Amino acid sequence: MPRRGLLAYLPALTLALFLAPVATGLVGTWLPAFGYFPTLGGDSLTLKSWFVLFAQPGLGESLRLTILSGFLATLIAFLLTILLLAACHGGRLILVLRGLMAPLIAVPHAAVALGLAFLIAPSGWLVRLVSPWATGWQLPPDVATVQDPNALALTFGLVVKELPFLLLMTLAALEHVRAEERLAVARSLGYGPVTAWLKAVLPAVYRQIRLPLYAVLAYALSVVDMALILAPLTPPPLAVQVLRWFNDPDLSMRFVAAAGASLQLLIVAGSIALWRLGEIVVERLGRAWIAGGRRGGNGRITRLLTICLVQGIVALAAAGLLGLALWSVTRRWRYPDVLPSAFSLETWARQAPEVAAIAGTTLATGLAAAAIALVLVLGCLENEQRRGLSLTNRALWLLYTPLLVPQVAFLFGTQVLAIQVGIDATWLALVWSHLLFVLPYVFLTLGDSYRALDERYARTALCLGARPNRVFWQVKLPMLLRPVLFALAVGFAVSVTQYLPTLFAGGGRFVTLTTEAVGLAAGGDRRVIGVYAFLQALLPLLGFAGALALPQLLLGPRAQRRNLQAAA
Repeated sequence: MPRRGLLAYLPALTLALFLAPVATGLVGTWLPAFGYFPTLGGDSLTLKSWFVLFAQPGLGESLRLTILSGFLATLIAFLLTILLLAACHGGRLILVLRGLMAPLIAVPHAAVALGLAFLIAPSGWLVRLVSPWATGWQLPPDVATVQDPNALALTFGLVVKELPFLLLMTLAALEHVRAEERLAVARSLGYGPVTAWLKAVLPAVYRQIRLPLYAVLAYALSVVDMALILAPLTPPPLAVQVLRWFNDPDLSMRFVAAAGASLQLLIVAGSIALWRLGEIVVERLGRAWIAGGRRGGNGRITRLLTICLVQGIVALAAAGLLGLALWSVTRRWRYPDVLPSAFSLETWARQAPEVAAIAGTTLATGLAAAAIALVLVLGCLENEQRRGLSLTNRALWLLYTPLLVPQVAFLFGTQVLAIQVGIDATWLALVWSHLLFVLPYVFLTLGDSYRALDERYARTALCLGARPNRVFWQVKLPMLLRPVLFALAVGFAVSVTQYLPTLFAGGGRFVTLTTEAVGLAAGGDRRVIGVYAFLQALLPLLGFAGALALPQLLLGPRAQRRNLQAAA
């Protein structure tokens, strides 16, 4: 660990590393949006780009798809999370789902989208299961189940991916609001289990999950990789359209693209403000409902429906991943066969050299970004403890900034900054762009465990004459090995999922499994797509498996149990 003097400056350095690119990126996007981009001949401020933007055909439909899918996915994921916890709080199902959440979160968005596309497409697995014996379809039906005109497939994909994240954040928040005591008091007053949770626990826990919920809303409104696979493309949602304008051969379209990216930011900011307004309205109505005194029933119907819905979503996600694996080893799979008629590893063998190179880039970038983030986070948390500081609400908002600002709204400006610095299209720029999004997740994953470690262990070591650095290396780190490795696995998984940062920072010189899988989704061979998407999903899962297995191998079962008890 660095010396104490250096530790004191580490939080400022960390904030600069992942907030400065966001701030400069926003400036570098907003200036071209108003006509100032001297490199392309824009020497004065003007609204011309905005007039051209609003004159673009299909812009209104793009906005409709963006807002509809973003709000609907966030609302459904939130309601399912709340109803599931209200109906099943303290039950075995929650324990089982808690164990499944990490693998589901680890699966990249693009892999989830491709798996669902293979599952719900007109020639997908679900149709094959009921054809032709139940439907009479000898050929795939002419129904737009993927890339449908209302972006319902994209909405469903976002629900599948964001539900585990919200559930995990809410479970973590429950530990800070004394949920058991609140429930016990409410139940003693005669309230049913679901009503007791909604009236006594939800008001307290919602304040804890407000920022994660805003992050989900911001992502759902500006997602690109999943939209390229599941959303309609004529016209597409706004973020996808902005990416097209940035890639247009006509360089004058960069001004329109910058205006579109700025509009994307305004939509996200306005949507969060509208959601906040909805919170105020619901809060006032909820107070009247809580004061009404209705006890509610036993909640069996709510419990049954919620469990069925959540289990169905988890099953579909798992079936989609299984479908990717099957397609990667398929030689022949004609419609309407439920399973392939012939298997082969030919696709893996044919793609092996290219897959190895792309997987190597993905692995190296992910490990580098996650390792740097882990070092910075450990330093910040150690400085926090040594100086007796605590995480303020303002600091938490700063931490969430890269997750609340749409990627497409600042990555173009960040790319301009990289060009001026001379690191554009380099591996350093690629790692740095991934670090912007990896670091907040690593901090959120490790922070609670680090603060929960019983401080008496460190105090005892200090009383015995050990220096603070020695206490960190020989006492804290061994006891926190499992949470540290888990945070590293989370950071690696977040890096693997990055699509837009790789496109902008890589400059076409670096290809990862995510960019290749999304690129192939436009019309490539399903077997090749299956190879890349399955491997893209496999790498983060292997990272989590390693995070669970390494503490047992390095410390042994008995030492690991002691460390878990100390960190609890």
